[in-house]
Amino acid sequence: MYNNSFFKKILVVASIAFLYSCDKDYNEIGAGLIGENNFNLEKETYDVIAYNQKTGPIQSNNLAVSPLGIFNNPNFGEVTANYGTQLTLVTPISTIGANAYIESVILTIPYFSTLTSSSTTTGNVYRLDSIYGVEKAKMKISIYESGYYMRDADPVGGFQQAQNYFTNQNTEFDNVKVSSRLNDAVDTAQNDAFFFDPAEHVVAVTDSLTNAVTTTRTAPGMQISLNRGYFKTRIIDAVASGKLATNDVFKDYFRGLYFKMEKAAGSAGNLAMLDFKAGKITIKYNEDLASTTGGSPTRVKKTIVMNLTGNCVSLLENNFGSSGLAYNALPNTGNTSEGDEKLYLKGGQGSVAVLSLFNTPGQLEAIRNSGWLINEASLVFHIDAEAMSGSYEPKRIYLYDFNNNRPIVDYYMDLTSNTANLKKAKTVFDGNINVNATSKKGLTYKIRITNQIRNLINVKDSTNVKLGVVVTEDISVFPSHKLRTPNSFITGAPKASVMSPLGTILYGSKSTVPVDKRLKLEIFYTKPN
Repeated sequence: MYNNSFFKKILVVASIAFLYSCDKDYNEIGAGLIGENNFNLEKETYDVIAYNQKTGPIQSNNLAVSPLGIFNNPNFGEVTANYGTQLTLVTPISTIGANAYIESVILTIPYFSTLTSSSTTTGNVYRLDSIYGVEKAKMKISIYESGYYMRDADPVGGFQQAQNYFTNQNTEFDNVKVSSRLNDAVDTAQNDAFFFDPAEHVVAVTDSLTNAVTTTRTAPGMQISLNRGYFKTRIIDAVASGKLATNDVFKDYFRGLYFKMEKAAGSAGNLAMLDFKAGKITIKYNEDLASTTGGSPTRVKKTIVMNLTGNCVSLLENNFGSSGLAYNALPNTGNTSEGDEKLYLKGGQGSVAVLSLFNTPGQLEAIRNSGWLINEASLVFHIDAEAMSGSYEPKRIYLYDFNNNRPIVDYYMDLTSNTANLKKAKTVFDGNINVNATSKKGLTYKIRITNQIRNLINVKDSTNVKLGVVVTEDISVFPSHKLRTPNSFITGAPKASVMSPLGTILYGSKSTVPVDKRLKLEIFYTKPN
């Protein structure tokens, strides 16, 4: 397995180096000829067949960020995003002192936020990022001990094959949740009237031993008190039996947390993207420390920290209702011969657009024989502005090799970077939304596939693969995730699309689409006079 993986990596690197050399030669040849005024820049457009393809349930485990909440998209219906995760002990525990008493059990998960103002007297003000829906919308959140064991390896595929978990497994987790919900505090903001609060946390804690008061300020995030008695029984009292001695034993004993979201009365809810793996449960407790000299024991403060790491899964429930009727009525696979009028790109358990280039017999061969030097080749997708007028718009879309579920050469060869935000890298490859300067609403997305087309022309045995287009949460994340039920049309989709809660509607390639909106392949080229 290791050797196969090693040679695959070598092959990929060698291929990229070869393609880069072709590109370099092309640029050098073109640069010299253009400098002598022997070339004129011209443009040609080509029809594209583009159609919708739904994914169905898709692998959603171990995502970098995951949605939590309820979001009603005007074009795609309502999605309820729940979550399941294992816990891992920062420090395994094999012994505990006498008379242990828990002071607090706090679950914390940071929100994505931006500091907008700061004051030593009034505190800090933040704006929450990656929130979709009405601000401060109330929801019911219930956090349970999970009874679902998330194994590492697939017993069917063997220990070499990782176990995958999928978007449509919410019922499986819900059916085996353990006992009552853990967030049962009197404060309803921690359960029945929960909302994503942008306020910074200001916590004053009085030490039970010294009565000293300590005040801490932290950026916005989920801070929920969990039932102390439950954790006394399940965690503190389990130390003596060895259940916390190693993480392998612990993860089998305490199988993690299950987050269940429901609507609160009179509220449609909203949804936030969260980095759950940055979350933790902190148990603060006191215990007696035995004297080493035979005297009375000393009362000491201790802490147990459990991170929200290990296996995890984003659990999505779609309710299309009236707002998602058109999308729900779409066939799983669109019109593969003529293309579809509208392309519906939806993240999560959603849909992709499939593109087929050079469908006219002899078209590609004619370009190969033309002597053209390709300066730029691109696909421009026009947004259905009317349909998307009341919707959140994805900031970026991503195009990939649909046949092989991997990036195309233009993705690899774009070395533009953004050290502050990797999501904004690869600006030449593009896919960023272009907006109206006044309304700030989306107009188009443009993706350059110059080297993909060059290779099709230069390397005559190269395959004219189908291309896929999806919404993306992060352009730097390119691996593919598997469908739960693959078929002859589709087997997987980009992981970054599964991470995204958004969708968009683009004009397709069918002949009934107005020419100025229709998806076309645009090629700018030069040729000898």
